Amino acid sequence: MSQLAGRQSLRDIEASQRSQRHKIYHLGGQPIAKSSLSRLNEQQPAELFEALFHQLLGKFRHSPSGHGLRFKNPLYSLDASLIDLSLATFPWADYNREKAAMKLHVGLNHSGMLPEFVNITEGKAADLHGANRFDFPRGSIVACDKGYVDYNWYKQLTDKGIFFVTRLRPNSIYRIEERRTFTPGSGVTSDQIIQLNSKHALKQGAPRLRRIGYRDPETGKHYVFLTNHFKLAARTIAEIYKQRWQVELFFKAIKQNLKIKAFVGNSKNAVLTQIWIALCIYLLLAYLKHAARLDWSVQRLMRVLQVGLFERRPLLELVNPSPPPDKKGEPQMRFAL
Repeated sequence: MSQLAGRQSLRDIEASQRSQRHKIYHLGGQPIAKSSLSRLNEQQPAELFEALFHQLLGKFRHSPSGHGLRFKNPLYSLDASLIDLSLATFPWADYNREKAAMKLHVGLNHSGMLPEFVNITEGKAADLHGANRFDFPRGSIVACDKGYVDYNWYKQLTDKGIFFVTRLRPNSIYRIEERRTFTPGSGVTSDQIIQLNSKHALKQGAPRLRRIGYRDPETGKHYVFLTNHFKLAARTIAEIYKQRWQVELFFKAIKQNLKIKAFVGNSKNAVLTQIWIALCIYLLLAYLKHAARLDWSVQRLMRVLQVGLFERRPLLELVNPSPPPDKKGEPQMRFAL
């Protein structure tokens, strides 16, 4: 209720439920006291809602369509985002002595834009440390930014048959082993096979990689991409990295529309519970959009659901109501004077 109806506190949730007691009664329930909500927030493990998230994901994962690009490999965008907290209220989440934070790590599946891989860590955790738990399927392509530069991780992905597309750091040391041809006028400025040969890269076992230069025709900005996929066209590699922006849009959508900024509990368990519930709500909204074939924003869906939160109506009817019957007679809003 806090997520869908925008309630600000446990007392707010309790008051809202009591105001709709008659609707909750007909749904077979009753309002929950603030003290009970507070106790559950502290004692009911957040792992319960994490398990619920994965249960929902298992039901929805195969429903949406593909990612829309020409290759058949599963495509993921990998990134992490800080969830800011007040240091005075959440001292256990100390981030840099000035603020507190948790970090949300997400591997977004572009087939339906679902957060298939999720990990929540302390704010101080490195992006790669939070993503090490993600077991991407063999043959998938993972797009990530320069925050995930790790030569040993490159080797691990390559050994597992997982492809990646990222940016090359400007100060990287490498040796060009092959120069490949590319289509002029496509934006591609170079296509090379390289070996990262700094002492650190060699010690970590960095594999042979592909370096692609690309100039965006719209902005004129030049990018240098790094990948272990040698068969896709260079322009396609650039397009894959461009699609990484979808995970940024995902973070923007949940931060603007779901409650992961203000929390209704102060303990770590309460914060984790609220974040996992927010992710469960996101999955439900994503599935509803797919089932109803709607091109609605998360915000628009939330507003519709908020109005009919305790109405006993099918969700598809709520978002796509039937037209009213065509009755002849007095207009509804005409006043008899």
